[in-house]
Amino acid sequence: MLCHTCGCTNVTVPRGVESDSQVDLTGCYTVDMHCHLFTPAVEALVADHPLKLCEAQDRLRLLGSESVRTNQAMYQTISKKLHDIDLRLADMERLRIDLQVLSPSPTQFYYWADEALSEEIVELQNEHIASVCHNNPTRFAGLGAISLQYPELATRQLRGIQEKHGLLGVEISSDPTGNGLDDPLLEPFWTEAARRGLVIFLHPLGTSLGERVNRYYLSNIIGQPLETTVALGQMIYGGVFDRHPLLKVLAAHGGGFLPYYSGRFDHGYVVRPESRVNVQAPSKYLSRIFFDTVVYDHLTLRHLVDRVGISQILAGTDYPFDMGEYQLHKLVGAVPEIDHKAGAAILGGNAMRLLGLTESQVPKGAAQ
Repeated sequence: MLCHTCGCTNVTVPRGVESDSQVDLTGCYTVDMHCHLFTPAVEALVADHPLKLCEAQDRLRLLGSESVRTNQAMYQTISKKLHDIDLRLADMERLRIDLQVLSPSPTQFYYWADEALSEEIVELQNEHIASVCHNNPTRFAGLGAISLQYPELATRQLRGIQEKHGLLGVEISSDPTGNGLDDPLLEPFWTEAARRGLVIFLHPLGTSLGERVNRYYLSNIIGQPLETTVALGQMIYGGVFDRHPLLKVLAAHGGGFLPYYSGRFDHGYVVRPESRVNVQAPSKYLSRIFFDTVVYDHLTLRHLVDRVGISQILAGTDYPFDMGEYQLHKLVGAVPEIDHKAGAAILGGNAMRLLGLTESQVPKGAAQ
């Protein structure tokens, strides 16, 4: 599966019904939980691999020619931002972001790699992210890569991610093993991640809908959120959250469609016996999951607040892709139910709590 490769944009987009409410959140310590770092050394490593060479053909089939052309043009805008730290810091100043929590570029998941190659890919990414964080400790923290298609290896990698690299969690896609995130083979991984208190950032790469959505950029607009919805549904119905109550999961793109359609999940739980593996109705697990603010519209964010609560929402941009949300303070401040205290929690406080950090541990940068 292939994800978008487009760029941070200054284009003004519609925001639904304009809000009469606008809380001034200037000066709030702001943490971007959804931003990606590209590792050039990984591309050099896989450049000649046959499956890497197939990507161009796969993109054309799964995205469609128009989206491929747009992606190629837009990629020229963001390619340096994906790995140039000076450009990234300049954008953080402009966007008033104090701390970015870096995660790998989803285009570099490379779950097709054999075990030895995957281990090398992951180590290159984690060394890169850790190095950027070490060199800029007031501006960056990190989530690492993981070979989750090989659950035993991934479970072992968690130690190095935390103890060697000092990273605070890992980014995973929606179906690394091909058997869903309720795959029994993943149980040791969930156990170890929960024991270590590591954050699991669920960020899909493309969609299993295939060629059905290869027009109008539906592969991303619908496909990516749907992948997150399926993955969370599998984890809930499959009892993953019941068996691992300390698990910390952050769902990208506002959690996909789950928070906005949880009533149907609950109804299925009531009337369908095969949907009653989990202990509670699915909506009860929303307070156990964290969600980013990449929902674009203050009315959507308002509904997310209503469904999951202020404490479960974390600011995110999806930097530097064009499907990102770059008006964090305006978006959060436009929700009528959000006052300054709640806005400060969403913009930074909740992320610091989830990551186990304090502002004294990560001093403010120059984004105020």
